[in-house]
Amino acid sequence: MKTALTIAGSDSSGGAGIQADIKTMTANGVYAMSAVTALTAQNTTGVTGIMEATPEFLKEQISSVVTDIFPDAVKIGMLSSAALINVVAQSIKEFKLKNVVVDPVMVATSGAKLISDDAIEVLKKSLLPLALVITPNIPEAEVLCEKKIQSQQDMEEAAKTIFDKFGAAVLLKGGHQLNDANDYLFGNIDGGELCGKWINGKRIQNPNTHGTGCTLSSAIASNLAKGKSLVDSVQSAKNYLSAALAAMLDLGKGSGPMNHAFAIKGDF
Repeated sequence: MKTALTIAGSDSSGGAGIQADIKTMTANGVYAMSAVTALTAQNTTGVTGIMEATPEFLKEQISSVVTDIFPDAVKIGMLSSAALINVVAQSIKEFKLKNVVVDPVMVATSGAKLISDDAIEVLKKSLLPLALVITPNIPEAEVLCEKKIQSQQDMEEAAKTIFDKFGAAVLLKGGHQLNDANDYLFGNIDGGELCGKWINGKRIQNPNTHGTGCTLSSAIASNLAKGKSLVDSVQSAKNYLSAALAAMLDLGKGSGPMNHAFAIKGDF
């Protein structure tokens, strides 16, 4: 069985973060492992508290995992401080981790920044250049390319700018009223050729979208772990996400989680 490691924050309500990552990886047929960067107290209506892991303990978690069960892919999510970002970057280099998918969790859908300016600079300098693929949404991509994105052409130009800056492939996620859930993938993606490709998605009319970014990046990592190409990994991940949303799970008083287990069959 192929293996994947998620390095991210815990979501006590189970819809995003580590919990969504483990569910997604399991549903996509790989063995999931985790290193927790922070505990959060949250539910579908918001976050009420965060307790960050120490850099030393995060390093100990990563080291314990990779020296015993080496991951075929790594998904990286919430890293709220420069010290934690540095630990992850150092670990990628030290242990020669591969198929690294970075979901640069920087900006909430509301537009509010989730990490400090100095942490964003460390993210740019130390971590993003180590990724195979980066999966920003529109607000996060605007931070990375330092310009507004207001059209599909802007998305294409922004993805190329981000690739030029960091050398990692970029999956710039659509939505945010720009298009119908179509994402733009740019990098050395088609037989090693540098090019861009629109990855079409299906707009699902479901208000319960908590954890979609975590789920997509974890599904991509799962597919890379199984040996799929980057393009196929992204397309398969988008199909999985659409189906999980289309299952129309409705839990909680706010923007609820999706049904990660929609395709699980069997006696148990």
